Amino acid sequence: MSNNKVYWKGFEELENDPEFLKNKEKEFVHDLPMDEFLSDEKTANSSTNRRDFLKFLGFSVTAATLAACETPVKKAIPYVVKPEQITPGVANYFASAYYDGHDYYGILVKTREGRPIKIDGNKLCHVTQGATNARAQASVLSLYDNKRAKTVMKGGSEITWKQADDEITGKLGEIAQKGGKIVILSNTIISPSTTQVIKDFTTKFTNVQHIQYDAVSYASIREANQASFGKSVIPGYHFEKAWAIASFGADFLNGWLMSGVYEKQYAATRKPEGGVMSRHFQFEATLSLAGANADYRTMVKASEIGVGLIALYNYIAAKAGKPTLSGAKIDF
Repeated sequence: MSNNKVYWKGFEELENDPEFLKNKEKEFVHDLPMDEFLSDEKTANSSTNRRDFLKFLGFSVTAATLAACETPVKKAIPYVVKPEQITPGVANYFASAYYDGHDYYGILVKTREGRPIKIDGNKLCHVTQGATNARAQASVLSLYDNKRAKTVMKGGSEITWKQADDEITGKLGEIAQKGGKIVILSNTIISPSTTQVIKDFTTKFTNVQHIQYDAVSYASIREANQASFGKSVIPGYHFEKAWAIASFGADFLNGWLMSGVYEKQYAATRKPEGGVMSRHFQFEATLSLAGANADYRTMVKASEIGVGLIALYNYIAAKAGKPTLSGAKIDF
């Protein structure tokens, strides 16, 4: 059943009043006294009535703003001598490196008129091969932090760099004269230039000790490799070459070692289009990003991680005809 009901706005439309038909296509039937309303005369002397005022507001607040106020003048001043490497509107890319004491990546920094706006991985970096993580990409925001320290502070007050250098040098000299010990506390240093600066410092001041401390430490991995292979190193991994991955409590896709690099490597063998797809086993106490992507995920207590590792070793050793270890009660 079709709806043939017709509605009218008033008797004028119903009766097709000539005046109504004349103004039907107008947005506002009555002319708005714009000049009178926006004049410099006092409101008391204006003949604008309440109805016209409401019409004016309904017309457009934006139009009123533009009509009553002067639009700010913005001048585009061209370069007198344009820098060779800058073309307005065209982005420039600079190769750099990112290291925050935990993550390291070779990066490309996208800039516009000298302002860094985006960070991407540098595919020419032989270590990270174009990989980055969220922390590296978000680091550009720190450059636009208005609350970060812009100068040297002492006791909540600003001082000059010269004042800071003079006072620190004086204190270090007093310690050296008294035969005291100077300790440099830092995170792990991987920069050759920073290492050289510390070396020069220890040459100038005697009895200096440099202690490197990381809030997230991988010293246990170094110690394990020292005991197993005689080398105190943290190894690199190639997940793109692995067809079976067994992870015990290591969230290698989120924050563990070079997780940004491992993400790219891991994804390379997780595509069934190639005919063969790697299989991922995750053993962990709490849910992680790596566990969420695993083919087989097993909940184990943190205290049972070592037992699980021994059980896996015994399983592989038995297959290879090698001696097994004691202490495992888990069967695969």
